[in-house]
Amino acid sequence: MPLYSFEGVTPKVHEDAWIAPNATLVGDVTVEAGASVWYGAVLRADFTAIVVKAGANVQDNSVIHCGYDPVTEIGTGATIGHMCVVHGCTIGAEALIGNNATVQDGARIGDRALVAAGALVPPNTVVEPGTMFLGPVGQQRGPLSSGAARWVDNNAEIYQELARRHKNSARPV
Repeated sequence: MPLYSFEGVTPKVHEDAWIAPNATLVGDVTVEAGASVWYGAVLRADFTAIVVKAGANVQDNSVIHCGYDPVTEIGTGATIGHMCVVHGCTIGAEALIGNNATVQDGARIGDRALVAAGALVPPNTVVEPGTMFLGPVGQQRGPLSSGAARWVDNNAEIYQELARRHKNSARPV
């Protein structure tokens, strides 16, 4: 996995985390136990820190970049779906950011919230815990539906197990 120090700060990856061999981590990035960073993802912490909390997953081709807040944080057990842009914000525990969504600077995504695929969360938006945020410029739509709740309930555990499988068996070809 490409790890790059930046201005003397080197990424820290817990031994129980899994980082895909072509994911890139730069600077003040911390990846905690049981977390995973998938193929093609880039985490670049050159302004402030990025922390991927325990059991969280950052999926294929997503980009996490820090802003000027003290830390960009992906909460415990949270999911960042495929091809997302997460920039200078806070993602709560067990929240799910759907494929190709963008979460901008200063946004705060609550615990167990779902940002729908393709949604744009504008700067400084607060998405309340346990709610769904939809649309090209998303809006809260009330409590999670049973289908959305199923994703929030199960996705982190699914990816933790999948990461263990990749860690034990994925090899360069």
